[in-house]
Amino acid sequence: MPLCRCLPALLLLTVLVAGCASSTIAPRYTSDNPDVMRIGGERPANRDTSVESAGSFCLETAERWNEHGRTPDGQTLWAKDIMRKVVSCQ
Repeated sequence: MPLCRCLPALLLLTVLVAGCASSTIAPRYTSDNPDVMRIGGERPANRDTSVESAGSFCLETAERWNEHGRTPDGQTLWAKDIMRKVVSCQ
């Protein structure tokens, strides 16, 4: 019965090797909306802070472009961060 004792370990090793040998998902560095993410080039210009009326309160919106890493071919990934806060209407 030595085979019964090592069968779970053998199964685990087989699953581990099969998982590592399978192909990984290739990342896709494109965006359907260039207002949210851009690839390569210089940092896009940040928009000025704006205040919008939302009825009984107002929203102050600030948009900032930040570097979020690089693609495998060395291009910079730019992503837009949007910060909103409630302010009193003037």
